[in-house]
Amino acid sequence: MTALSKQQQTELEAAAFRHLLAHLRERNDVQNIDMMNLAGFCRNCLSNWYREAAEEAGLEVSKDESREIVYGMPYEEWKNLHQKEASPVQKAAFEQNKPKD
Repeated sequence: MTALSKQQQTELEAAAFRHLLAHLRERNDVQNIDMMNLAGFCRNCLSNWYREAAEEAGLEVSKDESREIVYGMPYEEWKNLHQKEASPVQKAAFEQNKPKD
């Protein structure tokens, strides 16, 4: 692989992130609990990481703002349109897989 400059790496990472967000917005049938159970992160995690990165850069981004960036709409609107009640199986898997404090 060709050595990338820091700028090129940042641009490629940003493009991949934008593609991930677009994919998740299209796949609103995929529930956050399924993502957590399979991958250990979800849309809310992405929004938290976005907000934390902004804070590290000295920028103030609220929880609601970062969620809207990830979801493509206000979080409450997304939940009303797309979130389903988790099944007992999903809840049990989440409890089994969640990180231990």
